[in-house]
Amino acid sequence: MALIAENKKAVFDYEILKRYHAGIVLFGFEAKAVFAKKANLAGSFVIVRGGEAFWVNANIAPYQPKNTPGGYDKTRSRKLLLAKREIAELAGKTAQKGLTLIPLSLYNEGRKIKLDFGLARSKKKFEKREDIKKREFKREKAKIMKHES
Repeated sequence: MALIAENKKAVFDYEILKRYHAGIVLFGFEAKAVFAKKANLAGSFVIVRGGEAFWVNANIAPYQPKNTPGGYDKTRSRKLLLAKREIAELAGKTAQKGLTLIPLSLYNEGRKIKLDFGLARSKKKFEKREDIKKREFKREKAKIMKHES
């Protein structure tokens, strides 16, 4: 398993309640671009419509811009491959107020490209401040411990 892209800001902005993994339906040239790490998760999200899940607004730059078919939309919606029960569960959960599906990372298992996304609730400003304080405290503690050694 090799990490291709990661959405670090999502973990800071959202509280991840549950994680899911899904395969993605891509064109061949999109798969090549993803393996070349030309994918960006920032600003993308997952929606459930009509019994199917879609990854929306993900930016996958063309692998070879001159060989890419004309009219290619690099932020098009891409279908996710999930079990029917998982899709039904996600549809029920996202209907609740304040819950959304946020992509966390893109990775490969062999030649298969997978998306790791999470059911998330947006953090309040004070929760983000607490996270920053905890992180700074850990950093200072590590620095002090290093100097004592």
